[in-house]
Amino acid sequence: MSWRRALCCLAALLAGAAAWAQQPAVEPALAAAPPQAAAADGADPQPDYPPLQQEELYRRGLNALAEGRPEDAAELLVRFLEHEPQHAGAWLDLAISQCEMGNAVEAERLFKEIERRFAPPPGILEVIAEHRASGCLAQVVRPASWMLNLGRGHDSNVNQGASTPTFTLGTGDNQGQYQLAPEFLPQADDYSTLSGSYVKPLDSSGTLAILQAYVRHNDHVHDQDTASVLAGMEHAWNIGRWRARVTGAVGLSQLDGQLYQRQQQIQLRAAPPITLPANFDLALVSSFNHASYPTRDNYDGNTAELGVVLNYRKKREQLELSLSELHDHAIAARPGGDRDGWFGNLQWYTLLTPGLYGEAGLSHQYWQSQQIYSPGLIEVARRQNTSTVRAALQWYLRPGLSLYLEARVVRDRENISLFQYNSRALQLSLRHDNF
Repeated sequence: MSWRRALCCLAALLAGAAAWAQQPAVEPALAAAPPQAAAADGADPQPDYPPLQQEELYRRGLNALAEGRPEDAAELLVRFLEHEPQHAGAWLDLAISQCEMGNAVEAERLFKEIERRFAPPPGILEVIAEHRASGCLAQVVRPASWMLNLGRGHDSNVNQGASTPTFTLGTGDNQGQYQLAPEFLPQADDYSTLSGSYVKPLDSSGTLAILQAYVRHNDHVHDQDTASVLAGMEHAWNIGRWRARVTGAVGLSQLDGQLYQRQQQIQLRAAPPITLPANFDLALVSSFNHASYPTRDNYDGNTAELGVVLNYRKKREQLELSLSELHDHAIAARPGGDRDGWFGNLQWYTLLTPGLYGEAGLSHQYWQSQQIYSPGLIEVARRQNTSTVRAALQWYLRPGLSLYLEARVVRDRENISLFQYNSRALQLSLRHDNF
């Protein structure tokens, strides 16, 4: 049975047979221990986990099974069943994880124990029968997922032109007021985009290969045409009771047909073993990024990030809040030198009606440079404040094919008028994917 079908069966199990999953065994006194659950004589006793922590173990086991990591799922479910041996649902989830690992003998033993000691309803018996019919072959690596996106939009400021046409340079008697040339003022234009992503699972334990590409072509302001490509690897694993995911990526960006930026990044995301209210997830994020600019002298830098991500999920909606502290170390003599800052992001996703999804987001980026931007010309340390508001609708015309409408407003308010800018953009895209 495919992993998609297995997950559907698991969802049906959890939705339609929750009461059965929590019931005690018909013969509780004879309930057999799950594999490796019983400690050897003389071994140190296992710690007694509080009930909420036990539920966290079970939830993590279900997540691991849903993410295609049956080995991790089995380990977590065994630990849960050591203290909750009468949990019928966990017994079934453990049997499924053994089946997906290809352990047909052990899976069959667990299926028979479930049938003998519990009273599975017809729906659960059907799930067991389907797994038996699959032969419990070793879990194959999931097929790759991909997405193509073709968009058409309008941007009121494609070049991030300054909000004010005049600026001041110099100090004292040498200070003067100047007028910006037209090419440095906001230029509106229509544009087309083509983007794609490809994610290939490399094994059943959470290792992924990632490839993304993006091209934007303006109708008239071609010196702002951009293209980028990113390739990366991601691996998920457990460190003790922590869940972790590490991602490494390299990227190239092009501006007006010339290489503009090279980027290398590594990020670690780890979920601590703490008990949170229902529907909440918390993760700590740490990353290091190196950016170099082949055509711009003294702009290279290394950025370190330390932050936290809080997720709230319900059946029809999801809310994500992230907050990070940043430090950007300038390489060579970059204007303004090192800078410190923070980034905050709030995203909301919801199911409006069947086939129609809504999104909204608010983000803010703050940077404070440590040195004067340009002694003798711009005698201030640059302070950047950039806010972005976005809203989007996604309408599925049929499975795998959707229309995506997004509106975005950017307000950059900083203390050097040359760099202040505002923009508004509206884009309609056609998306095709195999998710």
